[in-house]
Amino acid sequence: MVEPSESYPLLRWIPLLPLLGAVVHGVMLGLLGRQMPRSFTIGISCGALVLAFLLSCVAFVSLLGQPAGARVLTDELYTWIGAGRFSAEAALLFDPLSAVMCLVVTGVGSLIHIYSIGYMDDDHREDKGFQRFFCYLNLFIFSMLVLVLGDNLVLMFLGWEGVGLCSYLLIGFWYSDRWNAYCGTKAFVVNRIGDFGFLVGIFLTFWSLSGVEGLQAGVSYEALRAGMGHLSTQMVTVPGWLPGPTEWHLTTLIGLCFFVGAAGKSAQIPLYVWLPDAMAGPTPVSALIHAATMVTAGVYMVARLGFLYAAAPGASALVAWTGALTALFAATIAIAQTDIKKVLAYSTVSQLGYMFLAAGCMSYSAAMFHVVTHAFFKALLFLGAGAVILAMHHEQDTDKMGGLRRFIPWTHWTFLMGVIAIAGFPPFSGFFSKDEVLLSAWLAHDVPGHYALYAIGLVTAGLTAFYMFRLYFRTFWGECRAPAEVRSHIHEPARTVIAPLVVLAVLSVLGGFMGPSEAFVPIKDANSFAHFLENVTPSVHHDVTHGTERILALVAVGVALAGLGLAWLLYVSRPGLAPRIADSLGGLRAAVQNKYWIDEAYDAAIVRPLVRLSDAVLYRGVDAGAIDGAGVNGIGYLVRSVAGDALKYMQTGLAQNYLLLMLLGSIGIVGLLVR
Repeated sequence: MVEPSESYPLLRWIPLLPLLGAVVHGVMLGLLGRQMPRSFTIGISCGALVLAFLLSCVAFVSLLGQPAGARVLTDELYTWIGAGRFSAEAALLFDPLSAVMCLVVTGVGSLIHIYSIGYMDDDHREDKGFQRFFCYLNLFIFSMLVLVLGDNLVLMFLGWEGVGLCSYLLIGFWYSDRWNAYCGTKAFVVNRIGDFGFLVGIFLTFWSLSGVEGLQAGVSYEALRAGMGHLSTQMVTVPGWLPGPTEWHLTTLIGLCFFVGAAGKSAQIPLYVWLPDAMAGPTPVSALIHAATMVTAGVYMVARLGFLYAAAPGASALVAWTGALTALFAATIAIAQTDIKKVLAYSTVSQLGYMFLAAGCMSYSAAMFHVVTHAFFKALLFLGAGAVILAMHHEQDTDKMGGLRRFIPWTHWTFLMGVIAIAGFPPFSGFFSKDEVLLSAWLAHDVPGHYALYAIGLVTAGLTAFYMFRLYFRTFWGECRAPAEVRSHIHEPARTVIAPLVVLAVLSVLGGFMGPSEAFVPIKDANSFAHFLENVTPSVHHDVTHGTERILALVAVGVALAGLGLAWLLYVSRPGLAPRIADSLGGLRAAVQNKYWIDEAYDAAIVRPLVRLSDAVLYRGVDAGAIDGAGVNGIGYLVRSVAGDALKYMQTGLAQNYLLLMLLGSIGIVGLLVR
């Protein structure tokens, strides 16, 4: 636990700079209806984010200059919400955990912005798409920075919803295509399901602490830490149809609610279905969402609330098992996909499962370590895939690729660096972070079935190496299967596309050395990353010999080599063997290729019944029947009937009729007076 420090006003400019960029674009496009020259659009959007990255580096240096036990910078702006005992401050928190995320978001985000200059250069539609795209990117980065820098749950939720909105705008960016618009809507709706769990967790937290004397009635992380002694002793009664005992620890219930939100945002079973369809957006969007920002928000939230999950072992175990099963499930789907971006999409789901596996085993530093290395190599892979797509004139099917290493060597070599990193071969970054994740599962003796979790993680590592090298060989090796008219025009993309690939390739190779285990680097306290986070995230320390750790790492590398060897055999050495094996699998092959028909099952069980219910009850019964029929149209019919069938006889225009009415009225008044 860290101590508060003096206010550090520089922090506010880190999220404000991309927000100002988005505001400038919004004013020009929305209010003035004018499009700026592309050079101004690029300068504002990319300049804002590069400056935000530089300010993050300055803040990081200031953070390192503080004592190890009190590394925290704060910037309290104003009281955002104050109602009775409830309060939520608009305040920013820059501690080791948020510093790591801030550097990743602004650093990798800056590279993706620069890459987008070349990727979106041929977008000359009449809807001001180029500037609108960069406006959405800036707004997305602002929302993500609010999420990671906010010092309370409500401010985190503001950023949480912001990235959800921006993902809808960016995934459906090419909205004239109905499929793209559908994919954006799907991402938005599925995330709202998870967000409901997040909200319930916030409400439960405040409700449980609001009546306790001596505790601050707020939702800041420090208030939650202070209230953990009270929360950990409380019990709640749950419905009898739920498995297990009817009384749960309150911390378990709150932890599960927050994890529902994390599962939606970070695409875990059963709320993962939106993320593969997010490929409908431009490739820089895929890299931004899948690598460094939105999908890692759930992992960050679990790590930020690690003190809560440490008091809720049941919730932590569910996090670990959900992550492991998601990792394995998504990896099995990835091995049969042919769309280059879909393979990477399911790979992202699988790698996110790895992160939750480590977090559920209460090794939050390992989870965050994999967040960082994954940001490097997955951004590289997505941007490399985008370079391939540009070179192939927007073709994404690897069945129509092959042999591209002769045409686009820079893209080929950088993409290969990402493939080796995600496969987990030393000394690339993925090796060190994957080793930490698997080791955390091996040593998590308090988590039920931790050896099974380790085995699942190990099998997933082999599958990862197989499907990534399958993708690499099918794209860059063998004979080129592209049509002749496409083959004759294949070339490297612009320098603004290649330069970020080179930077990310270097980070993918060297990034793991920020936190290697002492078992691999003979330096005392070599795992500087874990030591940097140790005062912010709780950790479970296990005694393990360097020999044991090296053996486990050797096993993992051996499994990855087996995956590489199998991919080489099937797609390079004996390419005719793969189709024969696939044909022999029959129904299993169809199930994997069709993603186990999960989307179709959701559509049949949930979507279509809801559409029918909405049409029959909400639209025809409530809207058209009750509101329009009985309400609006019914009142109109009543007024029309009264006016047309009764009141019209009182306005005939004949004097004798008016005299008769006056006489009848006078008689009535006299009658009332006589009574």
